[in-house]
Amino acid sequence: MSESVLIASDCKISREELALVPTPAGTATHKPIPHVEVVNTLIETLGFRHISVVRDEYAVSRDGMKMFGVIELDQGMHGARFALGVRNSHDKTFRLAVTVGYRVFVCENLAFSGDFSPVLAKHSKHFSLQNALSVGVDDMQRNFQPMVEGVERWHNSQISDVTARLVIYRAFIEGDLDVPRHLGRSVHELYFNPQHEEFAPRNMWSLSNAFTSAFKELDPIPQYKATGKLAAFLQAGTG
Repeated sequence: MSESVLIASDCKISREELALVPTPAGTATHKPIPHVEVVNTLIETLGFRHISVVRDEYAVSRDGMKMFGVIELDQGMHGARFALGVRNSHDKTFRLAVTVGYRVFVCENLAFSGDFSPVLAKHSKHFSLQNALSVGVDDMQRNFQPMVEGVERWHNSQISDVTARLVIYRAFIEGDLDVPRHLGRSVHELYFNPQHEEFAPRNMWSLSNAFTSAFKELDPIPQYKATGKLAAFLQAGTG
């Protein structure tokens, strides 16, 4: 097993390093897809739609079986660049899936508009990676505008300090958000004492960025997982 696999559970790796992660042999009912093949096909699919990749990063589990990645695009909205999240597993832990999100310029915060959505049921001998990702990318593109509109609503959604504290309390004390509890103090500090002027307004945009800023304390895979669950939690708690 390559060195990049051994260190990947607590650091981000490049696409070139991802190509070194071995793929286990398939069976009659399950054909693992190499992580780098998923990524290359996804990037090719984006290219067919005249969408270019600005930056990408990946992380794999220590055994190389699970992969998460973020692919930043040359399109976006004010203050942020669109991004796709992708995940793949060799051991049937979860299905190949993608999600749409954005990277905030001022702080490099990563946010997803929802959790990872599987693109097809399973990796079988009849599975077409290109067709599956083509459908997945089309679905993601349809989510771009609703995501922009959602961010605008968060900018315009003023919240009281009491509401912000209740959201943080629900996330970390009541455990409504599946993230490490020790991050609660960081979220509280980042929201009430923001490090960037852009997050000074008391609104949902600032609160969401307090969460995603705190998530950067996590290793990459836990960070991607937490980020995927955040939007639904915030929408349920304040909708």
